[in-house]
Amino acid sequence: MITRLTDEERALALADLPHWTPVDDPEGIARRFTFTDFNAAFGFMTRVAIMAEKADHHPEWANVYNRVDITLTTHDAGGLSQRDIDLAKAIDALGA
Repeated sequence: MITRLTDEERALALADLPHWTPVDDPEGIARRFTFTDFNAAFGFMTRVAIMAEKADHHPEWANVYNRVDITLTTHDAGGLSQRDIDLAKAIDALGA
């Protein structure tokens, strides 16, 4: 079973993810990525999709032209879990 992070664990994890913002509905973290054009944004989404599929952990996201908005939450845990933190770090490495 995947467990939800405690408030302390969440605060520690977010200290290492300065570009991610806590969200309440659903409880998780969110980040906006902006690219030069649609092609770059879609390529990024493709790379994230491959990582997410391998991790069996899928983001909630939206794309409008050169923007990609991502929310990470673990529905089975009822909020933020270590799986979200791990995926956020991997996503950050792609977006850098």
